[in-house]
Amino acid sequence: MSDDGLRRAENATDPDGYYTPMIAPPESVAAKLPHLPESPGVYLWKDEAGTVLYVGKAKRLRSRVRSYFASDHATSPKTRGLVRNVRDLETIVVPTEAHALILEANLIKEYRPRFNIALRDDKSYPYIKVTVQEPFPRVFVTRRLQSDGARYFGPYTDVGAMRRALNVVKRIFTVRSCNYDMPREMPERACLDFAIKRCKAPCILNQTREDYRAMIDEVLVFLDGKTAEVGRRINARMAEAAENLDFERAAELRDALRHLERMEEPTVVMEVEGGDRDVVGFARDGDDACVAIMRIRSGKLLARDHRFLENIDGDHDADVLSAFLARSYLGSEERAAELLVPFDFEDREVLEQSLERTRVVVPQRGSRRQLVDLAEQNARHLLEEFKLATLESDERAADPVYELQRELGMKKVPRSLVCFDISHAQGTDTVASCVWFENGRAKRAEYRKFKVETVVGIDDFASMREVVGRYFRRRVDEQRPLPDLVVIDGGKGQLNAAREALDAVGLELPLISLAKREEEVFVVGRSDPLRIPRRSPALRMLQQARDEAHRFALTFQRKRRTVRTVTSELLKIPGVGPVKRRQLLQHFGSIQGLREASPEKVAELPGWTEASARKLLAGLADSDPTKPSGGT
Repeated sequence: MSDDGLRRAENATDPDGYYTPMIAPPESVAAKLPHLPESPGVYLWKDEAGTVLYVGKAKRLRSRVRSYFASDHATSPKTRGLVRNVRDLETIVVPTEAHALILEANLIKEYRPRFNIALRDDKSYPYIKVTVQEPFPRVFVTRRLQSDGARYFGPYTDVGAMRRALNVVKRIFTVRSCNYDMPREMPERACLDFAIKRCKAPCILNQTREDYRAMIDEVLVFLDGKTAEVGRRINARMAEAAENLDFERAAELRDALRHLERMEEPTVVMEVEGGDRDVVGFARDGDDACVAIMRIRSGKLLARDHRFLENIDGDHDADVLSAFLARSYLGSEERAAELLVPFDFEDREVLEQSLERTRVVVPQRGSRRQLVDLAEQNARHLLEEFKLATLESDERAADPVYELQRELGMKKVPRSLVCFDISHAQGTDTVASCVWFENGRAKRAEYRKFKVETVVGIDDFASMREVVGRYFRRRVDEQRPLPDLVVIDGGKGQLNAAREALDAVGLELPLISLAKREEEVFVVGRSDPLRIPRRSPALRMLQQARDEAHRFALTFQRKRRTVRTVTSELLKIPGVGPVKRRQLLQHFGSIQGLREASPEKVAELPGWTEASARKLLAGLADSDPTKPSGGT
């Protein structure tokens, strides 16, 4: 890149005919641009010394970062100044654009980049606070997080969504709105909320403390995002009010239920006490791995660190993670009270003792598991960048590919997979197909179709054995790349037949089969089927490959059956051999097209006379099934 970081594009002109300068990225950034994910996240521009120059958020990282080098940004002095100093790029993937907005604000506060807008009145995002430490808790809005034992929900980037949440709480639950320090401070009489049935007046002992706390527990369930459970309770109360002929109350609950269905869930659930966490994400591809650590302080995601690990061939994932934590994380001074890891490992208790005040947790569900999933997504993103930078991959692998690796317990990411399917028509015209998926997407240039040659009748097992053997024998002979995973459409029988074919070729490839009825996955060497969750993207990717293989095989089988039927009709006509059959079908397209032709048209073909053409057409007319039979 030149000193001013600009170049002129030969054909880039504005409406007046002037050249529009295009901003050229440095080589280190240009190498990353094609491989950025189209997902929400935050990007950090850095200079040569690694100082953060600018922090920005994006709904789609790839599109947003690319836009900095478009011609329409060249007229901005600020952008020119930024890009002139840019030498590196870092990205952090988050679940939603709202999370990106919050992370952007936190990182700007931490790094104070000189190209970001400086706000003198830097306000924080609002939270809903429930004072559970009080005997009679209150629910209100705050922008200050304090370690006072209260529960905080948020932060809310959409203040309207927060107000709707509070409105639903007020409609459904009779939470007090006063600020009395109860029970130390008690008024002489109830306020207007009691008269309009918005409060049951615990201040004048009209509601017991136990009853009020039970109601607050329901408020916490609602603010935790468990709207379905709260909805069931509202429905029950509405039915009870209707039975008691309290139609006004039933109507209020009905309206509250509608608000509940429309409202937006809180972005993140925050518990200030114990809110400092380090979250570990792990991604592996063969001999390479990446560990990403997300640092959360006071419930806010502040930073992400990562390390690449190499030469781990033959080591289990648990051993790799244990070695990293012992050698890297143990010596870190920035340790949180809680360390979330994606899976268990043998030395976890020993590591926890060495960490002293840090508890190591392997979450299985809930908000903690969601944090681990986010850290793993970042680890996959970083590992993909590493693989792409070392030219070991041509395209970024989709997240379902990594999930499939985890579900099957594979050490190498199944970037490429093939799927085989057998198709026949009641034992005739048996064919097979093989489709190739690369990084979760179909690669049609690698599709293959087969005529089953050695099997007579219906024998899917023998057909699968023949086709798999033929396919891989040829790829080995031609020294073509082999897939990372082989998928068979069928059950154990088809799987064993494919395994025998691979053994005959001398290959050891990961091999599974997908049964249609229960969507069970059979794995070689495992007696019981593997049940991948129905909503899993990994299962959906396997189903997509299976359905594509079935479609491709069925299309080929139908085409073969049509050709056989057409050919059989021509075989019945005397004097028509293979060469003339091919000539007629190529010229007229089908038997019906030939039937509709005139003798003169047929006679125009080489080797035909009008007499032979009339004889041919007369024979076809006699064999026409649509022709009405003769009779008196």
